[in-house]
Amino acid sequence: MAKLAPIHWRRFDKFLIFVGCRLMRERGDHRVYQRPGLIRPIVVPRDTQLPVFIIRNNLRLLGVAIEQYLKILDQV
Repeated sequence: MAKLAPIHWRRFDKFLIFVGCRLMRERGDHRVYQRPGLIRPIVVPRDTQLPVFIIRNNLRLLGVAIEQYLKILDQV
């Protein structure tokens, strides 16, 4: 199993767009994304590097496995 690592928020933004999320609003240094079928919005801080716990929590909300996430990151 591959290991999650911190990534730049812009790369995670590309991942979210790829899986069908769209940017709803931007307030301060946080970006809020939505996708049909989600019970909560995805919130991403615009820090230079997203910590692993934020990536893991957002993947859980999206219902995306870590292996699938890493394959998609290779594509975008």
